[in-house]
This record gives sequence, structure tokens and C-alpha cells, in this order.
Amino acid sequence: MVLDIDALLDDPETKIVVCCGSGGVGKTTTAAALALRAAERGRQTVVLTIDPARRLAQALGLRELGNHPRQVKIEGFDPKGELWAMMLDMRRTFDDMVRAHAGPERAEQLLANPFYQTISTSFSGTQEYMAMEKLGQLAASGDWDLIVVDTPPSRSALDFLDAPTRLSSALDGRMIRLLTGPAKAGGWGLRKVVTAGFSMFAKAVSTIIGGQLLADASAFMQAFDSMFGGFRERARKTAELLSSKGTAFLVVAAPEPDALREASYFVERLAGESMPLSGLIANRTHPVLADLSATAALSAAEKVETSAPLATAVLRLHADRVALAEREKRLLARFTKAHPEVPIVEVPALPSDVHDMAGLRDIGDRLAKST
Repeated sequence: MVLDIDALLDDPETKIVVCCGSGGVGKTTTAAALALRAAERGRQTVVLTIDPARRLAQALGLRELGNHPRQVKIEGFDPKGELWAMMLDMRRTFDDMVRAHAGPERAEQLLANPFYQTISTSFSGTQEYMAMEKLGQLAASGDWDLIVVDTPPSRSALDFLDAPTRLSSALDGRMIRLLTGPAKAGGWGLRKVVTAGFSMFAKAVSTIIGGQLLADASAFMQAFDSMFGGFRERARKTAELLSSKGTAFLVVAAPEPDALREASYFVERLAGESMPLSGLIANRTHPVLADLSATAALSAAEKVETSAPLATAVLRLHADRVALAEREKRLLARFTKAHPEVPIVEVPALPSDVHDMAGLRDIGDRLAKST
């Protein structure tokens, strides 16, 4: 099956496109090219990168990207739609969320809390959870027809699928309940028991992590507790959005053994999560440029080796290209055999790296011409 990229981008029912894949396969460039092509074809498009690398900004002709969408000026072409771009700032997203949902006084208490300042940048799952939060904000705004998401270049790229569950489990855990327990104890008798239990707990834990850190953690959790239900509810809605028909996951891979093994992992993970996978983009392929077998090219090169050295070099290069193309075909055929239900589109490699709008447009054209 061949993946029809233009049909996917033109479909008004397609609201979110999520690009995922391992590192070094051109995923960020692909996400930017898809967003640009969608904008040129009439969609109001925003591309969100979770990858902290600066490649997306550079390719779009911007010095930098911030935590809020910036419009991209598309030169040399009169697009029917608009293109916006942003890069996730995990800490700023967390701060904005606290300010929006905690109330002015409580928000300032939370933001000033040393424990908050630590977990907002290093707590396990925070980046993935904030990615869910930002995606939910973009979708809820209604400002764009299409949101293109560029995920981190690793297996953790799909961790945001279960970030709400992981964060809920962490914040519902025994230690967290103990930290918030004294504030929740209502009656005197219960408060006395909980306070006594907490004092023993605090004394034991403070010898390990320090009394001040424990006090900061307790104060943070007591202030955070009233907001937690709203956090989980928004995350649940975003998770539902990702599993809806309006979302399309695209796995990006290079025609190499390691990259295709990772692609298989992503395909199986998405299937296990019941997420709507639209297809595989096989990036940087090397199709044969002439109808001449490698054997025939090498045979011809031997015949003219002494009389035509330039022709000999060209023929040997062609033989190498044919061998590479055949190897890539075998690898992709193996992937297709394992995942026959996954449509594939091949994108031929460019002669140089993509670093500007023209290069992104070229990638978009190659994506469409493969159908």
C-alpha cells in the first residue's frame, strides 16, 4: 500500500499529525515539510516540536522558536493557508498552567516553592505531560485547522501516550499521600493520628533527603493537590483526542536495519495503544537512476577501464547505487511483510542537508510525488 500524503493533509477531518521515529532519520525536517505543504495547500497549520534541537527554526528561517506559536513568512510562494511554529518549553508550560488554574495567590506560592522548581524540570514524565498539556491547549484554541507534532528522537517519543497515567500514579502514591495527609485530616482525632504518623514518617525521611526539602515537598503537594483533578481531566481529554479519527500518526524511518527495527517498535506500540497509525515515511531512499543492472555496469566498466576512465568511474558508481537500492528494497520488503497493513511512502534523499524553506518544499514535493 502507498501512503497518499496530500490526501491526508487535504482531508478536513485530519486535525493532528504526529511524527515519531528514532534519531537521525529526518523526522524534524519531515514534520516541518508536512506543515509547510499543508499551509501552502490551504490549511491553517501550526508545527510543534518537542525536540530541543534548533533544526526546525533554522529550516523555517527563524532565529529561534518560543513556547507560543510564531507565524512563519513563506517567501517565494503565495500560500492558501498560514504556517505557525513553536518549540515546547517544559518549564514555561508548567508555569503557565499553574498561573491559569491555581489562582493568583496560590500560583505564586507554588512557583516560589523550591520543590516545584525542581520537579518542573526534572520529575519523571514532566516533559511528556507538558507536551500533552500544550497539545491540548493548541487543539482547544481552535486557531488552527491542523497541528503537526514533532516528537523527541528516541523511544521515549511515545511516552507522552501514558504520561497522564504515570503522573497520576506518582502523585497518588503512598509518599505523596503522606505529604498531603496532615492538611487533609479533618477531625481532631484523625488529625492527631495522621500528624503523629506523619511526624514519624517525616523524621525518618528527613534523615535521608533533608528536613527543608521535605517541608518544601509537603507545602508544594498541599498547594498542588486542589489542582490535580483538573490536570488529570485535561490530560484525559488530550489522550482521547490522540486516539480519535482526527489524529494521524506517521512513523518516520531511514531504510536501515536499526531504524526499521525502531519503526517496528513504534508501529507495534501504537497498535497496542489503539492509536490511529496512517503509515510509514521511508526517508532518504536511493532509487536507481538508470535501467542498468549492477552486473552489466561493472562489466561495461571493465571493458572501457583503460580508454575511458571517467565513464568507468560513472559505471562503478552506478553499480554501487544499484546495490544500495536493492538492499533498501529488501529491508523495506521485510518491514512490509511484518506489517502488511501499514501504507508506505518513500522519500528520495536530497543531494545536501535541508536548511531553508526551499529545501522543505522540495521534501514536500518528494513526499507527494511518491504516491
